[in-house]
Amino acid sequence: MGLSMAAAYDRGITIFSPDGRIYQVEYAFEAVRRGWTTLGIKTKTTAVIAAEKRKISNLQDEKSIQKIFKIDEHIGASYAGMAGDGRILLDYAVQRALIHKFYYDEPIPVEYLAKLVCDVKQLYTQHAGVRPFGVSIIFAGVDDKGPQLYMTEPSGRYAGYYATAIGEKSNNVLEFLEKTYKYDLEVEDSIKLAIEAIASIIENKPLENYMEVGYVDIYTGRFRILSPDEIKTYIDKLVSEGRIRL
Repeated sequence: MGLSMAAAYDRGITIFSPDGRIYQVEYAFEAVRRGWTTLGIKTKTTAVIAAEKRKISNLQDEKSIQKIFKIDEHIGASYAGMAGDGRILLDYAVQRALIHKFYYDEPIPVEYLAKLVCDVKQLYTQHAGVRPFGVSIIFAGVDDKGPQLYMTEPSGRYAGYYATAIGEKSNNVLEFLEKTYKYDLEVEDSIKLAIEAIASIIENKPLENYMEVGYVDIYTGRFRILSPDEIKTYIDKLVSEGRIRL
């Protein structure tokens, strides 16, 4: 297909190209591929999210950058792609979790929350005058089914995972996890695996200033975000075990 022909299908989100593609949706996937790397891991006891942080400018305070968010007491999330799109969708997820708890007096199931967010994403792939959300979101939580991990795509598709990664260096992280992932892990080892995986693609030091980690386990059922000091404690343990080199 010539460049001019492709450009004609490029302009409209409601038009399929002859080979069945919607270019605007593919551009949204490209925005995710260029985002900061984020990973999720689900084990028998824990669901963990770890995210890379970068300094956009030398004058920027890296402590002000937030990549992992608490959606409800039992669910956390992070994203890769366009930060503004991620913020809007995570705000929507918080609202839906609150509404569900108000109506049904019970915590929202993790998969149902992922579905609600994907319903919005899919709507923005079928109407003229709008564009798809250029962001993928990882939800990690605990519900009646135990630890849960779901990743949503710009197209409106979602799926459950044992381990997944999104963002610029996601292929490196997935390759690492395919070699090291184990389902039968307790809480501390689950967190250590996530930190080890995200540390493998971070070049800046000290590592604890350039990553965020959040987790929820079956024992407390509460999602919490680790402080830099807590992350450093895990990093020190990984260094002493020879799993991370500083």
